[in-house]
Amino acid sequence: MDDPMMVILQNLIEALRNELQQYGEMLALMDHQREVVRRKGSDDIADTISAINAQSATIQGARENRHSFQRQLSVSLKQPEDSTFAHLIPLIPVQYRPLVSALVQENNELLLRVLARAQQNQAQLRHSAELMQQFITTLSSETQILSVNGESPSALAVEAGSPLYAAIV
Repeated sequence: MDDPMMVILQNLIEALRNELQQYGEMLALMDHQREVVRRKGSDDIADTISAINAQSATIQGARENRHSFQRQLSVSLKQPEDSTFAHLIPLIPVQYRPLVSALVQENNELLLRVLARAQQNQAQLRHSAELMQQFITTLSSETQILSVNGESPSALAVEAGSPLYAAIV
């Protein structure tokens, strides 16, 4: 194997490590989001969503970088540009096969964990939104009942406030 191929291989290995790190950071952000939702930190939830969106962009960049080096390695090995790691790994020097295989496997496993966590967080956020919708519906129906009875807005605040306060405590 010639030297340019080894440079590409080293860059690919570094790109795989970076991608793995980005998935790990995403998983940490999702764990944080899960905790924020449990604590009902509504202001913090928006912050976690922004952080997760930013990390998604970072992951996309890391994936594109890795894919670029993967294509370069394919070309340097005289293989089709869209060759998979399963096809490429047997063609790289023997001493690099375990490392590249492990990095590819770890990336795939971490990606699956990130996807699973994203689905869990989505369900948790959906549940929180449903609870909030029920709360709003309950308040709206109390407002309509009190308005139908002809009571003033100040009476509404006092009467609606007491049961709500008791329910939260």
